Amino acid sequence: MLSVTSVVNHSGVACSCRLGLRVYLADMRETSSQTPAAGRTVAVIPARYGSTRFPGKPLALIGGKPMLQWVCERARAADGIAEVLVATDDERIVRAAEGFGVRAVMTSPDHASGTDRIAEAIRNVAADVVVNVQGDEPLLPPAVISRLVADMRATGAEMGTVAVPLGQSSVEFRNPNVVKVVINASGDALYFSRAPVPWPREGGEACEALWHWGIYAYRRDFLERFVCWPPSPLERCEKLEQLRALENGARIRVLVERHARSAGVDVPEDVAKVEHLLRQRGEIR
Repeated sequence: MLSVTSVVNHSGVACSCRLGLRVYLADMRETSSQTPAAGRTVAVIPARYGSTRFPGKPLALIGGKPMLQWVCERARAADGIAEVLVATDDERIVRAAEGFGVRAVMTSPDHASGTDRIAEAIRNVAADVVVNVQGDEPLLPPAVISRLVADMRATGAEMGTVAVPLGQSSVEFRNPNVVKVVINASGDALYFSRAPVPWPREGGEACEALWHWGIYAYRRDFLERFVCWPPSPLERCEKLEQLRALENGARIRVLVERHARSAGVDVPEDVAKVEHLLRQRGEIR
């Protein structure tokens, strides 16, 4: 638990459990009061220009369009999304986003995660559900975003995400860069890990493995609390910030998509792979 005295979280926002957080939340509600928030969902795409493995990645051209534009168009096509925003720390991304008609919000360059960046970006935006759409997923199906939001609203979960089936004999199952999630009988997350879980011990019963996709939906009040919690022990161990939510007792709904397919861009070589898939779908020549 944070102390009574204010501290600064990753979002650059002064927070404390009893004083600073209360002031911050009041400010958040006041600045977003001009538009009714109830029932309004916004999608926010965090986009940094700096990247160790792929500098300038959001503006990399895919079929002649910036990757960020592909992501924004898919988010806009999702049912139930009232507005799409780009949260960035670079003027080049702001100009690009505005060039294809998407509002961009400048945020601090010091954020430790995309979630922190999103929390700052929505300070003046009315919404009761916020969707974090990864800026390097140009093939994310709009219907997946729509179903995630609908599932959140139907179940009352504080946070939601998406997973797809993963074969336990596949290379990805043992890849630490492929995050796995284990869920309970109600469809809520029990644990996320880079390790191959659930592990099929010899003689044990078969159990489905799930590949976690990095798209999240948050209830606004939960997001406001989440960014004011310090990194948790399991989060620091696995380097997965969603574990912070679980360690603080939050309920994370997991929408299992059995037929959806996507492809992320991590390194420059991935651009050609995505373009190949777009050609197969007839979206580019």
